[in-house]
Amino acid sequence: MRLALDDEGLTAAQRQASQQLLDEALAALPPTFIQRLDREVEVSWSDDLPENGYGRATRFDALVLNRNLLASLTDGSAATQKTNRVHGTVRRELLATVLHELTHLYDRARLWSAAEKTQQFRCRNQAGSNGLVGLPGDCRGQTERRFTLSDDPRLLDLAGWPQYVGKRGQREQDNHQVARSPDIYELSNPREFVAVNMEYFLLDPTYGCRRPALYRYYREHFGWAPERQGTCNDGYAYLNAGRDFGKQPLGKLDPERVYEVDYLFAEANQNWVSRWGHSMLRLVICAPGRPRGPDCRLDLDQHLVLSYRAFVGDVQLSSWDGLTGAYPSRLFVLPLHQVIEEYTKVELRSLASVPLKLSREEVETLVEHAAEMHWSYDGDYWFLSNNCAVETLKLLRSGTDHPALRDLDSIMPNGLLKLLEGRGVADPAPLEDPKEALRLGYRFDSFRDRYQAMFKILRERLNVPQEQVEDWLELPAEQRRPWFDKADLRASAALLLLEQAAQRRQLLLAQDELKRNYLNSREQAGQTRFAKAGGTLEQMLANSGFLSRPAEMLQGGYGLPQSAEWQRLEAESSSRQQTMRKLNDDLDREVRSLLEPQRMAELNATEANLKAIGTHLRQLHKQSGGLVLP
Repeated sequence: MRLALDDEGLTAAQRQASQQLLDEALAALPPTFIQRLDREVEVSWSDDLPENGYGRATRFDALVLNRNLLASLTDGSAATQKTNRVHGTVRRELLATVLHELTHLYDRARLWSAAEKTQQFRCRNQAGSNGLVGLPGDCRGQTERRFTLSDDPRLLDLAGWPQYVGKRGQREQDNHQVARSPDIYELSNPREFVAVNMEYFLLDPTYGCRRPALYRYYREHFGWAPERQGTCNDGYAYLNAGRDFGKQPLGKLDPERVYEVDYLFAEANQNWVSRWGHSMLRLVICAPGRPRGPDCRLDLDQHLVLSYRAFVGDVQLSSWDGLTGAYPSRLFVLPLHQVIEEYTKVELRSLASVPLKLSREEVETLVEHAAEMHWSYDGDYWFLSNNCAVETLKLLRSGTDHPALRDLDSIMPNGLLKLLEGRGVADPAPLEDPKEALRLGYRFDSFRDRYQAMFKILRERLNVPQEQVEDWLELPAEQRRPWFDKADLRASAALLLLEQAAQRRQLLLAQDELKRNYLNSREQAGQTRFAKAGGTLEQMLANSGFLSRPAEMLQGGYGLPQSAEWQRLEAESSSRQQTMRKLNDDLDREVRSLLEPQRMAELNATEANLKAIGTHLRQLHKQSGGLVLP
């Protein structure tokens, strides 16, 4: 490639300044770029561009620049003249424009040399109707389509135009990687994405740290990369969306400490939105100082869960809104212990943690891509077409580029698990022995089975008339209390566990009642007793969004946050977490005003039962000669 300046009508100073700009652009381009784009490109200055336009490619071998900018380029003021565009100064923006438009020419061109074209023609003729059977070795692969940049499936996966699940490779039309973008123009279409990111790949020494996957893509495509200044962070910043508002939510995820990745599957229950289960990914993270290995599976307090969920900005989960994509779909990072409690104790659903057969490189690139999605992605949640299974599959496919995932489709969490197992990506062997799977943390069973086992003890020792644990838990608390005095030590221990289950059940019922009462209060005038608690609840919902969309805490910058942004992130996330803690404490004090008297009475009675059975159990334990229980 040669850049030929059309210098007609230019002064000597203008020619010199223009040529320096073009020379700098050539010096910034990869050698293979210059070699492959084998043509002369004419560059001229024009009065026909919009006032705010810097330049554009007009043919396959020409580009024009805005003549209004020529004077400042010539006298040198463009180098210091600030602009509201992304590269800071007018001269820097002009240089980026030349690189941007040249990239469009490169992207449109057929990237074969003359020899490659001759070889491809010969191979196609030899292939004929028999395909590649019997072709000489130098023809293998020559008849296959050669992608440029903006139609390369790998680039489209990374850029934010993944395959539609269930539509035979068709690409999504909208790009939802909208947060932390260097220039929102990149989301217009894949061609502009390639050109905008080429600007940053060539001009920004931090690009490889901010968008590492795309940096590697360009580096591998061109076999070359510009020099970088300094080193990248030793981990990826993330926000822990756990419920403990007393903890600093900002954390650092080190891919070197991730031993394995599991497909974490929450089994179905009777709730219609959960009838096919829920898809998540579990990061098996080693404790600091522990070498990567099987023992890391015992470091449960370090493990994190990646879970795509609908971010619901209201207290009501609407099935219609879920079907029509009204909820944002975001990647939550959660502590494993909270996910276990949420599903096994509250929703009474078992969890299966199925290891994925990924190479070391695939594990690290998946963690990296998950961090990028955590900071950039804000999609639409559709129960039937862009749900947790679809989002998890897209994350796996883009994060690993695993060959077995490229044409895999499933819209159901349980179906996706079966397909992953069928293609050898997921390994179900550690779950074949249920007891061993529980012991080693490959399975977390529903507390429903434990509750039923405790209830079996009651039937054996107290001869209670109910047959199922659900029947026992549905009894009013006052009707369960008379059985306490008849219980021996073992039955009392079983009663204590079941009363705790009854309390969780009442809290779930109270939560549903709160939603209904609050929603009714918004529709009916005069419901003043709901106003204060309802307002606190609304503030909590409004303030919790940063946990799933952390980019809103930063102004400027793009991609993964860097060390210079850490201090602001730490201060801002801590401040917001303190606000959440205060709102949560306020809600705890005010929430009882939203409950119906009957529900409030049942909650109080259950709490009284817990105290009574605890006292009874300690007395029995002391009489038996054991230690006094706390």
